Amino acid sequence: EDRQLSRTKKTQHHPTRNFCLDRKKFSPSSPSVQLQLHLAKVIFAEISALPMAGSKMTKMAAALTVLLTTASAFTGTTTVRKSALSSSSLESRGNGFVKPRFSSTRLHMSSRRGATNRDFYAILGVSRSADAKEIKSAYRQLAKKYHPDANPGQDTTEKFQEINRAYEVLNDTDLKKKYDMYGEAGIGTSAASDGAAGSPFGGPGGFGQEVDLSDIFDSFFGGGMGGGMGGGGRRGGARTRGPIAGDDLRFDLEIDFKTAVFGGEEKVRIRHLETCGTCTGSGVKPGSKVSTCTTCNGAGVTMQVTRTPLGNFQTQQTCPACRGTGQRVEEYCGTCSGQGRVQKTKQIKVTVPPGVEDGNKLRVRSEGDSGPNGGPAGDLYIFLRVKEDRNFRREGPEIYSDASISYVDAILGASIKCPVVDGEVTIKVPPGTQPGQVMRLKGNGAPRLGNPDSRGDHYVTMNIDIPTDLSKEEKELVEQLRELREKKKGKGFFSK
Repeated sequence: EDRQLSRTKKTQHHPTRNFCLDRKKFSPSSPSVQLQLHLAKVIFAEISALPMAGSKMTKMAAALTVLLTTASAFTGTTTVRKSALSSSSLESRGNGFVKPRFSSTRLHMSSRRGATNRDFYAILGVSRSADAKEIKSAYRQLAKKYHPDANPGQDTTEKFQEINRAYEVLNDTDLKKKYDMYGEAGIGTSAASDGAAGSPFGGPGGFGQEVDLSDIFDSFFGGGMGGGMGGGGRRGGARTRGPIAGDDLRFDLEIDFKTAVFGGEEKVRIRHLETCGTCTGSGVKPGSKVSTCTTCNGAGVTMQVTRTPLGNFQTQQTCPACRGTGQRVEEYCGTCSGQGRVQKTKQIKVTVPPGVEDGNKLRVRSEGDSGPNGGPAGDLYIFLRVKEDRNFRREGPEIYSDASISYVDAILGASIKCPVVDGEVTIKVPPGTQPGQVMRLKGNGAPRLGNPDSRGDHYVTMNIDIPTDLSKEEKELVEQLRELREKKKGKGFFSK
């Protein structure tokens, strides 16, 4: 293949993958081309490590050899960082071909050009052995020092963002582990967010994305092993339609002040999806025949081939004929129109516990939407909104209110009746009570959420009523009082 490449300058097509080798059509600066070169190198390295298993493996290796030879001539050596792939993790497909088996193996790619590899430990000023407490402490000090609001006239925004990024990575156990192993290039798309502009792959002229290796191999192997190279073969067997959990729902409920304090029951009407009673969630009319979809051969997806300068790449999409089920139904259920679920309105009772506050939420299990294919229902979340009360204010278990007393009672003291959340109590106003003075009624507040036997306190603020319509007699008495107060004030320590 190398000799054939060196002898020609015209377009050559490999019989297996149809790789185009024309310099005019091959654009090494194209991000999509660079990405595919990275993928090809990784796949070639893995195939080289596997035992040859039939002519398809030989053809694949030969095709990738041509590709990499051409890539070297146009772009030179490319550095690839790849995740660990065990050659022992293989799955036999019955035709002598061996395909790597993946659970959640992912590959991260980054180019040297325009890439950065910042030392997040140095940014925070900590050692690599620093624990979470040291990292957090260093972050707080630096964030306070370089916060833009604390540095008027100085542009510290970039430094502040860099500190935040370093803390975001080192404070997250999983991200920190990836960063320690691979550097900044190993922490996925979030690491490339600083330079996302200018390239669809994360950084200027570089890459900042993760790729699922199983998708890569499916793309090369035709989505399944029935078709081989470029065969577009169907995936083995039809898709399974297992039960899927339903969605959670939200309902906003407004309750009275006293209901929030002491609890109670509220009725709410909700509209949600319930499993169809006619087809029991299958979407198929009882007695109707079900067969394998002929459009996708039971795969639930159809393959689409896209020609690129490096060959034909396959993408998959949900089969429009069977809606991704892999099955063709003779007749769908008429009650639910084949959806397996129907919309219904339902009234339920909600128990509000004592001590709830505005913004609290209650969870009602299994009152959300029922799941597709007979799956369990989601939950209903009730978000509480507490109405204001004209007499009381509340902060947690503490209740606040105002009481008005006459200036005479404020001077002489008195016993007055004061309303509380659960009735009325008598309180003693001491002589000489001042405007704004607060009196505490212990244990007359709201119950504590989760512990209704424990209650907060009630605080009463005293307001002094100053009359503006005194009678002549009242004015005379007040005048006498003023004269007495002035005489008392005028007597000093040395007065005789």
